Amino acid sequence: MTQREIPEQYLDGYARILADVSATGRRLTRAEIESRRVLGEQAADAGHGLRALVVTHLAAARAAWPDAPGSADSTLAAVQQVIDAFAEGYERAQRLAVRQEEAARREFIDDLLYGRSDLGRLAERAERFGLRLSHAHAVAVAQGPTAYDEGGAVPRRVEQALISRFGNRNVLLTTKDGRLLCIAPGHEDEVLPYFAKQAHAATDGGRVAIGRPQPGPGGVVQSYEEALSALELAERLDLDEPLLRATDLLVYPVLTRDRQAMADLVVNALGPLTTARGGAQPLLDTLTAYFDSGCVAAEAARRLSLSVRAMTYRLQRIHQLTGADPSDPAHRYMLQTAVIGARLLDWPSTEL
Repeated sequence: MTQREIPEQYLDGYARILADVSATGRRLTRAEIESRRVLGEQAADAGHGLRALVVTHLAAARAAWPDAPGSADSTLAAVQQVIDAFAEGYERAQRLAVRQEEAARREFIDDLLYGRSDLGRLAERAERFGLRLSHAHAVAVAQGPTAYDEGGAVPRRVEQALISRFGNRNVLLTTKDGRLLCIAPGHEDEVLPYFAKQAHAATDGGRVAIGRPQPGPGGVVQSYEEALSALELAERLDLDEPLLRATDLLVYPVLTRDRQAMADLVVNALGPLTTARGGAQPLLDTLTAYFDSGCVAAEAARRLSLSVRAMTYRLQRIHQLTGADPSDPAHRYMLQTAVIGARLLDWPSTEL
C-alpha cells in the first residue's frame, strides 16, 4: 500500500500537535499519546501496513515543518513520540488479533477432534483453516518424550519442512494433549509419511501413528481415534516400529472386540503358567520372544539373553503346564492369540 492510499483519518490532529509542541517545547500529554495509540489500533484493524503508515507520518511532518515555529529538536521529539505511540497501538491491535486467531484455531481443533459442533457449521469453519471436510481426510499423531505446544520449536520445525516440501496442500498441523497432529487430504499419499519422518526426527525418535482416510465431516475424528488407538496398542504390545499404520493393526481391535471371550482364552490357555516358580511372567515373556522371532528358538534365546538350552527348557515347561506345544502348528495359533490377548489385557498384572 502506498502513501497516497493511507486515509487522512490516521493523521487526525497530528499537524496541530506538532505545531503546539514545537512552539512550546512541551512533551505530548497522556491524552494525546493515547489518541495516537487508538489511531494505531484502528489502522491495524483496517489492514494497513505499518511501514506505509510511518512513511505517511514522516511525510506529514515534512509538509508541516515550514509552518512549525520553535526548535527543530522539539519538533523531532514530537514526531518520535507520535510515531512511537502510534506503533504501540498498532502492535497492541496485532497481538490481540493473533491471540483471537489462536483461540479460534484452538476452539476449531477441539470441536473437530471431539465432534462437539454442528457438522455443517464445522465444515464452514474448516475452510478458514484450509480443510474441506466434504472430502476424505487422514490424521497422523506423533508422540515424543515430552509434550509439545502450539508454536513451539518442534511444531514449527516440522511445519516448515512440510511447507518447503509440499507448499499449501490443505494440510493442517497442530498439537493436542502434548502430541503433534497432521491432518491431510486422504488422496495426498505422500504427506503423512513425510510428516512421520520429520516428526520422528524432530522429537528425537518419537513414534508416529497414521489413521486410515475417512470420508465426510466426521472422518477426521475417526482417523484421529484410530491413530490414538494405534499408539496405545504399540505401548501395550511393546512394538518397536517408529511408524504405525492403523491399517496394519486392524487385527487387534477384532481380537479384543469380545473382551470376555479373550479373557476366557487367556485364563484357560495361559492360566496354568501362574503355578510355575517365579510366576507366569517369565514364561509369558518366553512365548512372546519365541513368537516375535518367528518361532526360532535360537533367536528368541538371544533376545532374552538366555542359552538355547535354557530356552528349550522353558518351552518344554510351558508344554508341561498348559498341555500346548508352542512348536506344534496345531497349538501355535491358540497360544499366540492368547499371548497377544494377555498383552492387550495386561495379564497377569491385572486379574481377569
